[in-house]
Amino acid sequence: MIFEEKTLKSEMVYRGKVLNLRRDEVMTVSGKPSIREIVEHGGGVALVAVTDKGKVIMERQFRKPLERVVLEIPAGKLENGEDPLSAAGRELAEETGYRAEKIEYLTKYYPSVGYCQEALYMYLCTGLTKGQTDLDEDEAIDIYEYSFEELYDMIDHGELEDGKTMAALLAAQIRLAKKEK
Repeated sequence: MIFEEKTLKSEMVYRGKVLNLRRDEVMTVSGKPSIREIVEHGGGVALVAVTDKGKVIMERQFRKPLERVVLEIPAGKLENGEDPLSAAGRELAEETGYRAEKIEYLTKYYPSVGYCQEALYMYLCTGLTKGQTDLDEDEAIDIYEYSFEELYDMIDHGELEDGKTMAALLAAQIRLAKKEK
């Protein structure tokens, strides 16, 4: 039996530039109230950009929450009211300098449904043309190219840990395999 929690009371705890934190009091299946802390986030895009040689464009950048450099696919947040497809092209160009002849929707992914309603729209980008990056003034990103096999080995050895990257690579692999049939 599926039980849907009813919100009894909702309070905005924090409003930030990137996210908000809300505290909801809900009625649980036991009939007792409980507190849910919910992160509100405007969502984003994540891009599997594949060169004509079959290499995936990857980024290395410092991520403050982990206090280290992380390998990941290009990604970025949606601007208020921005169409995800438009954001995909914008983020690819800004962060990597590449433009894509074809940007194909893969799937929508919720990184952590237990406490956050953020949605990431995942795209496969092909027909790439190299250009100039247009990084935000507070961004420092190094660009690399890896084969799918190299990236899968990195996942297998615990060297690639970013969830959106793993999910998007899987979605892209499925889509590309279907095209090869």
